[in-house]
Amino acid sequence: MVTGVQAGARRRIRRAAVVPGALGDAIDRRSAQPMYDQLRKSILATIEDESLQPGDPLPGELLMCELYRVSRTVVRQALGQLEHDGVITRVKGKGTFVARGKTPEALAHRLTGLYEEVAARGGHVHSEVLRFEPESASTEVAERLGCAPGDRVVVLDRLRHVDGEPWSWSTTWMPYAVGSLVLGLDLADRSLYGALEERGIKVTSGVRGVEAAITDEREGRLLGIGPGKPALRLTSLTLDAADRPIEYFVALHRGDRSRFEFTLRASEPHARVRHVDPT
Repeated sequence: MVTGVQAGARRRIRRAAVVPGALGDAIDRRSAQPMYDQLRKSILATIEDESLQPGDPLPGELLMCELYRVSRTVVRQALGQLEHDGVITRVKGKGTFVARGKTPEALAHRLTGLYEEVAARGGHVHSEVLRFEPESASTEVAERLGCAPGDRVVVLDRLRHVDGEPWSWSTTWMPYAVGSLVLGLDLADRSLYGALEERGIKVTSGVRGVEAAITDEREGRLLGIGPGKPALRLTSLTLDAADRPIEYFVALHRGDRSRFEFTLRASEPHARVRHVDPT
């Protein structure tokens, strides 16, 4: 449903778009500031001033060239930066639209799961369970869970949707003694941590890391953003009160929807930077 504000904003965009050079004064050609950056700021101001909402359209590249009296190269640079910043989204064959803003998440520095994190801000997580079964531990999983390669573990592979939109793809491995307690449960609309706690397994500590990633073909298809798109990879090992591993997971979050936030205190220097060999 289109609100009165949205409809009014769209009418103002259409009126401006048919007047060549209507916003040309927004670009100071004598300024040392690059024209694409001036254009980026002007577009951003227009989105804010016109109270445009996620999904509202913006003029196409050629119309922007006429509006601002700039080259197509300048327009593409400005739109590329806005897309990188998560302000707009460009859909091939359809146009340019105002994007949903990134949602701050505290998963990286709190012992909560995505379900608890989203529920705390009034949202809903639905999980599409792709795989939930026993398997043999790989060398990496065995090292994380403190077992031997080939030992039986339980793997849980989920595509997570937040408020109806694909958000992250996570794969969780649990020691068989832990995972067998919840194996077969319907986790489509409930928390794994909650289910484990109901069975006497409580997370008390852990180590989490975040790194930049680029989606491959399958990741892009599952997350609905396509291959070659920026993402955030969250890895986590959680332990119980006796420092026994409960689970190890790897989750890929959409870069255009997620922003991890950290609470820092000078008296608690628990974080560190780890250099990763790109090879």
